[in-house]
Amino acid sequence: MSETSEEKIKRIAREIYGAVGGIENVEKLIHCMTRVRMTIRNDDKVDIEKLKNINGVLGVVEEDTLQVIVGPGTVNKVADEMVKEAGVKLGEPFPNIEIDTTGMTDKEIVEAKAAKVKAAQKAKQKQTPIKRILKSISNIFIPLIPAFVGAGLIGGVAAVMSNLIVAGDISKSYTDFVAILKFIQNGVFSYLAIYVGINAATEFGATAGLGGVIGAVTLLPGMDINAPLHNIFNGQPMSAGQGGIIGVIFAVWLLSLIEKKLHKLVPDAIDIIVTPALSLLIIGVFTIFIIMPIAGVISSSLVGAINWILNVGGAFSGFVLGALFLPMVMFGLHQILTPIHIEMINKTGSTPLLPILAMAGAGQVGAAIALWLRCRKNKQLTNMIKGALPVGILGIGEPLIYGVTLPLGRPFITACIGGGIGGAVVGGLGHVGAIAIGPSGLALVPLITNGHMMSYVLGLLAGYVGGFVATYFFGIPKDVILGETTTVETDALSQNRNKKVIDPNATITAPVIGKKVAIDTVSDPMMAQEIMGKTVAIIPDINSKIYAPVDGKVTMIADTKHAIGFMDKIGEEVLVHMGVDTVKLNGKYFNLNIQVGDTVKQGDVLGTVDWQRIIDVGLDPDTMTIVTNTSDFKIDEIESNIQTKDNTVLMDSRIK
Repeated sequence: MSETSEEKIKRIAREIYGAVGGIENVEKLIHCMTRVRMTIRNDDKVDIEKLKNINGVLGVVEEDTLQVIVGPGTVNKVADEMVKEAGVKLGEPFPNIEIDTTGMTDKEIVEAKAAKVKAAQKAKQKQTPIKRILKSISNIFIPLIPAFVGAGLIGGVAAVMSNLIVAGDISKSYTDFVAILKFIQNGVFSYLAIYVGINAATEFGATAGLGGVIGAVTLLPGMDINAPLHNIFNGQPMSAGQGGIIGVIFAVWLLSLIEKKLHKLVPDAIDIIVTPALSLLIIGVFTIFIIMPIAGVISSSLVGAINWILNVGGAFSGFVLGALFLPMVMFGLHQILTPIHIEMINKTGSTPLLPILAMAGAGQVGAAIALWLRCRKNKQLTNMIKGALPVGILGIGEPLIYGVTLPLGRPFITACIGGGIGGAVVGGLGHVGAIAIGPSGLALVPLITNGHMMSYVLGLLAGYVGGFVATYFFGIPKDVILGETTTVETDALSQNRNKKVIDPNATITAPVIGKKVAIDTVSDPMMAQEIMGKTVAIIPDINSKIYAPVDGKVTMIADTKHAIGFMDKIGEEVLVHMGVDTVKLNGKYFNLNIQVGDTVKQGDVLGTVDWQRIIDVGLDPDTMTIVTNTSDFKIDEIESNIQTKDNTVLMDSRIK
């Protein structure tokens, strides 16, 4: 009996995993037109001949990634099945399911690994729909943060200089230079919809290029301004970007559903031609005629509401406008206010609306500072805040919105409250206007009407304080204070660590003799930012041996011998990483005398390293001691600038 198409896909996926050393040997998986591309952890575990002989595999290419050719149409389905089995999405890192297999039978090893993957998937499924949505939004925008920060900082400088030119404080000879800076800034923000479309497609499992096209569709490229498309709801001409960024994300999500459905229905032979064309046609038309017009209707309603609020006046208007502006930015609807600003400037010489709305950015800044202080141990979050905060102060709010507050949920709301408080101050003081349109924050100060700059600055300070206080006390999600961690333990010692504690505290000592240095001086960015956990770095002496940093058990030794993992007596997972990029040496210059499963005492000699040879080949010998499950413990680093010796204490720890 011949196998069905679905059975064929499952078989190919299963046999590919079997030939490459299992799911645990795959670090990441993506696909192109015809090939499943895998980043392999250990090339020695891959059986190329077995891979080539799989029924359905057309060929194998060995480059920086292992490429398995299965043909157009089939590749999408095989890749989807493989990532589904691993519990991840295309392009996401695979779970590290390495376990201590000492004493286990083959069956027990398979069951343990399967249980670990299943547990990780189950933990993922426990997230609420809101958290999943916010997580997806975060995944879409985090890759853009460096672009936001770089272009935003350049844009902030351009805004300050432009405002100074308008105010007459610097010469107009700088105009061309300001224009160049704005060209660079607009390279990100003018085409943000395209970048978001690409990232959203990756997040939702659609083809990245198709997502970029849908993002570009919202910009209405090539539309004749003399014969524009019209909003089917109100008959008004449509404008580029009318759907906003959230509209792009929603459209690409729909694209992912359509594309996946078509992959199942369209025959493999024509899938590569028919599926992209139909997906773009269906979603493109829906985006133009449904998603964008609905956003246009919302825009018109918001303009009417803003005009009514302005008529009410005073602190109430300021609070409402300041609080509502961030959601407008989130939906990409803030651009509709430009005609209002221009009309106000034409009629009265200034717009009182812009200084009030600028307070929303102040609320964001205050919220970000509160997150920074409360979540100091969450290195990923604090590093993001460090990059986004300067441009936020200058009035470029997207990095803070999309990279920090919005993905976390509650801080976005408390930032809105801070913006409302700043808006109430500006609205209450009254007569604060801007003589031209420019970014918010400090960059707007030169454009504030004469005699009212101090009122605007007081509003900024109120927004900072309001956002800070509201976030500090009410807006900090518990799971981000230390960083969200999800680990599934299989080692018997780790499973029992909370049941029986030998000692209420423990120390971690130096694994090498040398000089302790600040972690942020280490050349490896991941280590320098302590992404893996609390880390201490030491530059080893040339003749230093390797010493056990804890009393405990050896749980892992890298195949390349450059890293050793331990479990200590209170359950800490301690990793000693010897050198930066020394994985490239494939074990050369490392001589260890221990095995996985050995019990060690602090100060035991574990082996030697030829540090001079490592330096001679151009690698950094810095040795890091990392507590990879930092969130479970209170860890105090011992401050010292002295030369370390055997058993010199680096960290003191206790269970929380």
